[in-house]
Amino acid sequence: MALINYITQIQFDFGAISLLQSECERVGIQRPMLVTDAGVRAAGLVDRVLAQLKDPKSVQIYDQTPPNPHEAAVRDALAMYKQGKFDGMIAVGGGSAMDLAKAVAVCAAHPGPLKDFIAVNGGTARITAATAPIIAIPTTSGTGSEVGRGAMLILDDGRKVGLLSPHIVPKSAICDPELTLDLPALLTAATGMDAITHCCETFMSSALNFPAEGIALDGLWRGWRHIERATKTPHDREARFHMMSASTQGAMAFQKGLGAVHSLSHALGGMNPKLHHGTLNAMFLPAVILFNASEASMQKGRKLERLAETMGLGQPAEVAPAIKALNQRLGLPSGLAAMGVTPEMFPRVIEGAMADHCHKTNPRTPTAEDYADLLKQSM
Repeated sequence: MALINYITQIQFDFGAISLLQSECERVGIQRPMLVTDAGVRAAGLVDRVLAQLKDPKSVQIYDQTPPNPHEAAVRDALAMYKQGKFDGMIAVGGGSAMDLAKAVAVCAAHPGPLKDFIAVNGGTARITAATAPIIAIPTTSGTGSEVGRGAMLILDDGRKVGLLSPHIVPKSAICDPELTLDLPALLTAATGMDAITHCCETFMSSALNFPAEGIALDGLWRGWRHIERATKTPHDREARFHMMSASTQGAMAFQKGLGAVHSLSHALGGMNPKLHHGTLNAMFLPAVILFNASEASMQKGRKLERLAETMGLGQPAEVAPAIKALNQRLGLPSGLAAMGVTPEMFPRVIEGAMADHCHKTNPRTPTAEDYADLLKQSM
């Protein structure tokens, strides 16, 4: 069993959920509410998690987390949390359940509407240590939200925005690859590409955080070599282990900042919440890599060369085409058009991307015209 302390405490290994009760006691949660979604609950994963607690019948379950969590769901879950007088949450699922739990944790401890706490409104300073504690248990290998200091939510006005604060990092992450063995192939591929995108994009980010870059490259090495095995042979335990590691490492690294891939994905996901975030990232990543290639900081740091080396490629120019080819082999859409995106949507997407918190840490700052070109190339 590996015990990792980096940003938060992580229990990582097959069978790690057996530590749930002791982790509740360590972080001081006596009356937890469990946050998940209907699919995770139907798959029996919630029952497996609850079985690790001394008093599972006392745990109330919120299982209506939408694929892209929105403000209305935050209000519903918050009402349950307050009515039950709970003192913390166990988030079980993908990034959606964990992000919803983080928003509830903030709103349960601070007065005011959700929009008061979003990063682009200066809300980071309003989030304090009073935030309710969370134990995060991922059931996918993609977002890495179990170690992330951010949460993405869609506001009532349709904007997809981020909460950003060290106070919303879960107090404990329990990463058990066993919980991902029955994840469907397409979801394995889409969430896996989310993790790979995190590793690539945070490595390219203009912010300085050299330890994060090392973590990103190791996560990319694991994800790139094991995503096809995990997708095509789902009960390959070694592949699932490395994919969960890649996911967690991607989020450990994106404390450094992300970039234009996520600016675009956030904006488009806010317009159409049915679009899967990891799949959008996979569509945008090749074009953004090509866009960033000419940036001086990329060249000085041999960023593309190092990405190519980590991926086992011969030349930096092969990185973007190799990612497109991997998307195809994994059975992901051929581009945004295959996902229902149309050129008429571009102006709103560009407006959202320019305002997104990830826009500023792309190594080459995109203009509105640049974002239009990136959208066209990703169609």
